[in-house]
Amino acid sequence: MYFMNKLPVAKRAQILSMLCEGASMRSVSRLADVSINTVSKLLVDAGRACSDFHDEMVQGVHSKRVQVDEIWSFTYAKAKNVAAAKAAPDGAGDTWTWTGIDADSKLIVSWLVGARDAEYATAFINDLRERIATRIQLTSDGHRPYLDAVEDAFGADVDYAVLQKLYGADPENEKRYSPAKCIGVECRIIQGDPNPKHISTSYVERVNLTMRMANRRFTRLTNAFSKKFDNHVHMVALYTVWYNWVRIHKTLRVTPAMAANLTDRLWDMTEVVEMIDRASLVPATQSE
Repeated sequence: MYFMNKLPVAKRAQILSMLCEGASMRSVSRLADVSINTVSKLLVDAGRACSDFHDEMVQGVHSKRVQVDEIWSFTYAKAKNVAAAKAAPDGAGDTWTWTGIDADSKLIVSWLVGARDAEYATAFINDLRERIATRIQLTSDGHRPYLDAVEDAFGADVDYAVLQKLYGADPENEKRYSPAKCIGVECRIIQGDPNPKHISTSYVERVNLTMRMANRRFTRLTNAFSKKFDNHVHMVALYTVWYNWVRIHKTLRVTPAMAANLTDRLWDMTEVVEMIDRASLVPATQSE
């Protein structure tokens, strides 16, 4: 049993908010005047509590349109450098975060961190399916594992289309900093009768950009990255609860959870801290 009673609720809420606003763990340690171990322990506790909270609360979602995508990052070292890395831990290498959002409420319905293969695609899409109470129009990119995963999870009970972006040659002299220009898109109807007007992955790609900008572990071309796979998962769990329940979406003017009718009020980070405290009172044999 563990209970972090050395820091007041407001202080812990401040630490978690800074982590979700793009600050690194060490910068949070300096700004909040606490040890890096304190920040790390709080992140682990928050991640566990937030993962359980998401599993419990994001259920029976009434959605019409869902978009799915994957966002890349890495743990400890990029995959090409793991073999030469010193004492690389389990989980080192490329790390993919799968996200599925409701296109109307912008709610992150499902997420999963791991590899970008068929096994994870199947686990991710099945989790998404279990959280949704309605027939949906689903759009993914052209990543092939989605095809079998959607068939396995939904069968014929889905209107599914693939949107494949077509890219030109890499821009000269800027290959590391500028993406190739998108020169067109190719849409393919896979299952059911999806509305062509809503075959899009724009919303989920924007949510993933928000995740990258608001989460230091996803920042490109810096030395900011996860040293441990588990901590990466904990941060995504914390970020998801913050994004769905605490952060007001600028366009919606409410949180995604409010827009999806999962709650009728705005949450704040102190409630996340209280959630952590409640979870810490449950004996480990019951909570694990």
